[in-house]
Amino acid sequence: MAEYQQRIIDQVLDDIQPHLRALAIFGPKGVGKTATALQRAAWTIDLSLPAQRELIIADPSILTHTKGPVLVDEWQRLPEVWDHIRHAVDAGSPPGHFIIAGSSAPRGAVVHSGAGRIVPMRMRPLSIAERGIEAPTVRLADLLDGGADIHGSTALRLVDYVEEITASGFPAIRPLPPRVRRVELEAYLDNVVQREFPEQGYPVRKPEVLRAWLAAYAAATSSTAAYSKILDAATPGLPSKPAQETTLAYRDALSSLWLLDPVPAWIPSRNHLDRLGQAPKHQLADPALAARLLGLDAKALLRAEQGTGRRLREGTILGALFEHLVTLSVQAYAQAGEAPVGHLRTRNGDHEVDLIVQRSDGRVLPIEVKLADRVTDVDVKHLLWLRDRIGDDVVDAAVVYAGEHAYRRPDGIAVIPLALLGP
Repeated sequence: MAEYQQRIIDQVLDDIQPHLRALAIFGPKGVGKTATALQRAAWTIDLSLPAQRELIIADPSILTHTKGPVLVDEWQRLPEVWDHIRHAVDAGSPPGHFIIAGSSAPRGAVVHSGAGRIVPMRMRPLSIAERGIEAPTVRLADLLDGGADIHGSTALRLVDYVEEITASGFPAIRPLPPRVRRVELEAYLDNVVQREFPEQGYPVRKPEVLRAWLAAYAAATSSTAAYSKILDAATPGLPSKPAQETTLAYRDALSSLWLLDPVPAWIPSRNHLDRLGQAPKHQLADPALAARLLGLDAKALLRAEQGTGRRLREGTILGALFEHLVTLSVQAYAQAGEAPVGHLRTRNGDHEVDLIVQRSDGRVLPIEVKLADRVTDVDVKHLLWLRDRIGDDVVDAAVVYAGEHAYRRPDGIAVIPLALLGP
């Protein structure tokens, strides 16, 4: 058996899991939920196995009468187990007893809220820091504290980041040869359409339309394109397009499978700004899925203007996918620091900031993403605008780019290669 690879989420689990009666780890299939949970479990029940489902149906008390921590894996295969655990928590199960892993309950299943009893935590694919390709020299936690020391150099270049985009952050897929990775990612997407959707209670009558919608969503990566535009891009020339309810069902099913990871619009905790946009920025769980849906491998992504006819926004799809890779990493680091991540866009589009990481006191770290090996004054203008507008509520500001050196500009903006940014 392969040696377990420590994840950033392990730091969080070390702090909180022993004190929680029930913890639920959610995330897309293949992200490593079970492997992480197994590091903490004394006993495991896998509800993907019919025999173990029958065991719990026959005697749910097994869950509480077994020495914990008890890992209940693939819980959505027997949704009523959620309520068994909820009742066990109400009855006084010991701290650290339950770890739950899996997806959301299937459509139509009656599952009561676990609020106040079962604490949810999202697990994402491997961040750049978790992939071990470079030793980070700048911590997001230090940036959030203010006055971080910005230093370090990396030999990684654009071609290396393109490799990371297409390699994926799924632990079992990333180490494979490129051709095998493409086959595995294709099989992953086929499984979503042909198996996962029906299991979630969403029958797919026209798989080709769903696959086209997914491809259009991938083309909208890192944009705020309206779902109507995504639908139009997915079904060009069709006289009878799927109803809006159908596309919303797609979104709901993909969300329940944790395959969508949109970045919400940032809403300031203090009334410094007005006329901010409310639309989320579209992203899948992993940029490799988006690249695969668009039929783009590393060579294709490196060709200028590749995919011009498919994109729903200005700029290249490579720039959008690089932003996706940065966001995936920042989300993982920010989760460890209990800091939510959003994006800023004014309603008229005059100002945009790719990522806003917010501390618990409302102060923020704005981050711009730049697919280039140098950063100019133009690249920091929105960061300077925001700092001018909200003053001391900006604890620091940074540009994450594909260059060599980490440094601080004369205007105080930190410039950090993606490979050198860590939790």
